[in-house]
Amino acid sequence: MIERFYLEDYLSFGKVELSFKNGLIIFSGPSGAGKSILFNSIVSLFGVKDAKAKFSEIIVSNQNIKNEDYLIDEEFIIKQTSVSKTRYFLNNQTISKNDLYDFSKGFFKHLHLKDTSDFESENILEYFDFLGGLKFEDYTICHSEFKNCFNELKEIKTKLQKLTQDEENLENLKEFARFEIEKIAKVNPKIGEYEELKGLKDVLSKKEKIEKILNEAKPFLNNTNKISQALEILEVNSSFFDDAINEINNQFEKFYDKIEANEDLNIEETLDRIEQLSNILKKYGSIEEALEYKQIKTKELESYENITFEKAILEKNYKKLTAELEILGEKLSGFRVQFCEILKQDMDIFLADLYLQNLDVVINKTNLTQNGYDEVSFLLNKTELKKLSSGEFNRLRLALLTARSMYECETNGILFLDEIDANLSGKESESIAKVLKKLSKNYQIFAISHQPQLSSTANQHFLVEKKDEISSVNELCYDDRVVEISRMISGEHITDEARVFAKTLIKKGLNFE
Repeated sequence: MIERFYLEDYLSFGKVELSFKNGLIIFSGPSGAGKSILFNSIVSLFGVKDAKAKFSEIIVSNQNIKNEDYLIDEEFIIKQTSVSKTRYFLNNQTISKNDLYDFSKGFFKHLHLKDTSDFESENILEYFDFLGGLKFEDYTICHSEFKNCFNELKEIKTKLQKLTQDEENLENLKEFARFEIEKIAKVNPKIGEYEELKGLKDVLSKKEKIEKILNEAKPFLNNTNKISQALEILEVNSSFFDDAINEINNQFEKFYDKIEANEDLNIEETLDRIEQLSNILKKYGSIEEALEYKQIKTKELESYENITFEKAILEKNYKKLTAELEILGEKLSGFRVQFCEILKQDMDIFLADLYLQNLDVVINKTNLTQNGYDEVSFLLNKTELKKLSSGEFNRLRLALLTARSMYECETNGILFLDEIDANLSGKESESIAKVLKKLSKNYQIFAISHQPQLSSTANQHFLVEKKDEISSVNELCYDDRVVEISRMISGEHITDEARVFAKTLIKKGLNFE
């Protein structure tokens, strides 16, 4: 439940600080006083609407909510600030609006007049899945098998679509793969070959220059023994010099060996080979990457050759899974027919109080989806929902919500209702008050009301007023409630009869348990 709400600087409101109890909480007041503004400022703290206040905060207690990431244990604080931009905080940790909504939707509901999502087939089937898990172990097993089978079928369908597309372009794909393979195979590059040939080219290009210098250095090398003798006379160990001379001779010999080994080398062919390898490097980055690409294309070509065989296997599996899904779907439909009857019976309990009757909850067979072959629809007196009056629709939705709450919500759920009793007769408004009173055992309910019947039933009643363009909100004591409900009955000029009727309604409201 929401224990406390604080608001600062939002449109016509300056500062607001309210404490809430469990049960049914009503906001009333003249039109234009700011009820919807106040309502939306609270709702925005659950990520449902854009928050625009300078600062707002709620303290929520819910023993069923645990979250280690935000240090939540039975109680938490949601804050919102708008300075340079709007920011949200959950227990003083920043959180995005979308994440805040995802966090809140498990315990918070907001119903407004234009919202029809509660009756959408997908949402009803989701409730049936929840109900099946509570009542029928066989349903849970069947539903799990259906989901696994459907996901597998979906994966096979995607592969088949790709194979069919590939099959249409098969010859083009084969030709392209062969071309790519042949392009690399024709060069047949070897790892390290380019570097070796490049080094050889550098040596050959400097051959004459190196030979000239080496020939000029030979007289010196032929007389190195003189330097060794000189070092000995100087009593200096000449081994360092001898080692250096030996290394020089070795390097010279290596050069001559390389020249001799490549005497028959065709320089033009070598340059052509280097150019071929250079083109490979430019296209693929390295010889290793070129060979890896060739291997990939080779495997692709093999897969293209096997595509007909692979497609036949997938089609066989697709047919088999489709047959399994039909069986599982029929089983799910059988369960869901029972769930429709359960939901109808649960709603009928409350529809009687709401002066509605002849509800039908129907399963229709449709095309296969992740939810099976079922589509759920509602008829009231054989009339589709879209043809119902707003009053009928709101009462029907309230019956659905109340029926579901018996299973879905043990305690501490929070429900916001936008003018649920708008445009209703006194009798109809009283029926909604009775049902909301029952529902308030499982939900903390916030509602805006212009009707005395619902307002007189509240556990807490707040009056929203505006004076000199500044709105204020205050909790009403018994006497103030009598005055406000009397205003709803007779208008601004309150009559004695209205006061008597208001007291009667408040007393009657206390018995709506």
